[in-house]
Amino acid sequence: MNNVIKLAAVFCAASAVYAAGTFQLWDGEEGKPQVQTGLDNNSETSGYWFSYADNDDGGKSKVVWPVDTRTDTGESLEAVITHCKGVCGTAILSKSTLKYNPFVGIGFNIAGEPIGGGDPDAADATDWGGLCITYTSDTQADLELGLGTFDPEIEYANPVAKLSKATETPVMRAIPWDKFSQPSWYTGSTKISGPEAAKRLVAVKFKIQAVDGEYNFNIKKIGPYTACSQGEAIKVARGASAVKTILNGRTLGFTGVKSAATVEIKNSLGQVVMKGSIDNAAATLNLASLDAGIYMVQVSGKNVYFAKKITLK
Repeated sequence: MNNVIKLAAVFCAASAVYAAGTFQLWDGEEGKPQVQTGLDNNSETSGYWFSYADNDDGGKSKVVWPVDTRTDTGESLEAVITHCKGVCGTAILSKSTLKYNPFVGIGFNIAGEPIGGGDPDAADATDWGGLCITYTSDTQADLELGLGTFDPEIEYANPVAKLSKATETPVMRAIPWDKFSQPSWYTGSTKISGPEAAKRLVAVKFKIQAVDGEYNFNIKKIGPYTACSQGEAIKVARGASAVKTILNGRTLGFTGVKSAATVEIKNSLGQVVMKGSIDNAAATLNLASLDAGIYMVQVSGKNVYFAKKITLK
């Protein structure tokens, strides 16, 4: 597209952006067909899983589901979720006349379609802090932030986070908004960061793009960033970290710190309530000013990315 629209202008022209609500962890084990994003626009059309492929661009890719998805009113993945305890299938990638690798994707809308129909609305998902996903995939995948009518303006170079191959055991990944970025191949002038995309998010998409072949996948769980904070240290976007935290009363200590890093303390809504820096294993952070409750400790630096849930009493 020759005419490039500046990001600020697109924000003003976008559909109504709904305020952040409570995003409930979607767990395929529960068999529920709808993701409760907390941001529905009152149309009750948000959170339903859909699939898409490269057919409009010349590809012949498709998803083969393990059970029949046809219903009296169209297609639904409810039977798939019941069968797989998640959203599972086989991505059949076929390049055909495409000039790039073929793809398929599975996703859900954040706010839903406007009452009366039309393009899906955007929603402000900033307070989620990011996304937590548990999945399996025979090849690397992308967790992509869909921006609706803005996608063509950035040549579909949507902010993504890379998900590693996980063939058998489901892998959990916690990815904050600032770790989503546009792909390196994009050279356009209209840029958008992960946090900016979160402010006007339309859809969350699990995208498999690779050479021709068959790739199995299963999306087991998805929720806000803090949904991954279950017990011990979690492996996140940049891999496992040697950093650990030690909470002694209201003093938070760290081990395994080898270089300067930033520490953020986030509440249950993903809001940063305290921020500091550490540069060695003896560093501590005083949390005396915080109210009792559950918090997420996030440590990020050049060679480290770590997150863990703590409880202050």
